[in-house]
Amino acid sequence: MRVDWSPLAAELSLWRRDGLSLPIWWRDDDAVADTPALARLAKLSSGLGVPVHVAVIPDLIEASLPVAMAQMPMLIPVVHGWRHISHAPADAKNAEFGQMRETATAELAQGLARLTQRFGAALLPVFVPPWNRIDAVFMPILATAGYQGVSTYGPRAAPFAAAGLHRINTHIDPILWRGDRGLVSPDILLAGLVSTLRDRRGGRTDATEPLGLLTHHLAHTEAVWGFTGDVLRVLLEGGAVPADLRAFLLSA
Repeated sequence: MRVDWSPLAAELSLWRRDGLSLPIWWRDDDAVADTPALARLAKLSSGLGVPVHVAVIPDLIEASLPVAMAQMPMLIPVVHGWRHISHAPADAKNAEFGQMRETATAELAQGLARLTQRFGAALLPVFVPPWNRIDAVFMPILATAGYQGVSTYGPRAAPFAAAGLHRINTHIDPILWRGDRGLVSPDILLAGLVSTLRDRRGGRTDATEPLGLLTHHLAHTEAVWGFTGDVLRVLLEGGAVPADLRAFLLSA
């Protein structure tokens, strides 16, 4: 598939002209076990020099995953809900933490505790809600439980979701979830990415938030794998730099 990267390259040239910094980060959701797709993810990450923050489902994790990720230093575990099941009403969009439930607070604490036990200091205490949906009522609960960040999708409205809880969202998702789950048209993806960067450069959205790529290694087609590697290469060649999220979480 031929992709015209020139609109993105042109926008990145304007960022360089203006002396703007573009930190980028990569999040990949739904990990539970060691798989060939996970190994492919790690290989791509290592080749690009961009770490992948792997969102692990705590209640479904298998013993093979921490063992494998210990040998893959470019893969950084974060917490992905509790069991990745929806508790939303029948007429609402899927969400595991879309509303308060009797066991929800305990699940948030258990998720962090379980993955800390499995991954130790390698775990980054960032909460990724399944389907990128979470009610605001949970933000102070996350902070109290020991999380330092929360990640959903789209430009953040504010740097913090609660006291001590950073927002670190994602902004590019190449999978056509409401279609055949292949690759979204590259023209549509690039138009959205360029618009996101233009809004940041123009001060309409927060330019200090790391630009996030969201992937799902278990669901990738070859076209999605190809676009993922290519868009990261173009961003890096255009002046973007991998964000250090550990340092980011320690910032005021």
